Amino acid sequence: MSNSEHVFDRHMLEALICPQTHTTLHYDAERQELVSNAASLAFPIRNGIPVMLVDEARELD
Repeated sequence: MSNSEHVFDRHMLEALICPQTHTTLHYDAERQELVSNAASLAFPIRNGIPVMLVDEARELD
């Protein structure tokens, strides 16, 4: 299954929070990331699985 075939369940967002700030995240479908505006971090979604590790997150500009 290729990366583009994985579908992220948007309902899962209701259960996920930022591990650093404990605030809600928003799903960026284009970049396949979960974004924490409060922490200025974007957590990658790899093979349909959110990687909720601060060390793996991308810092937002």
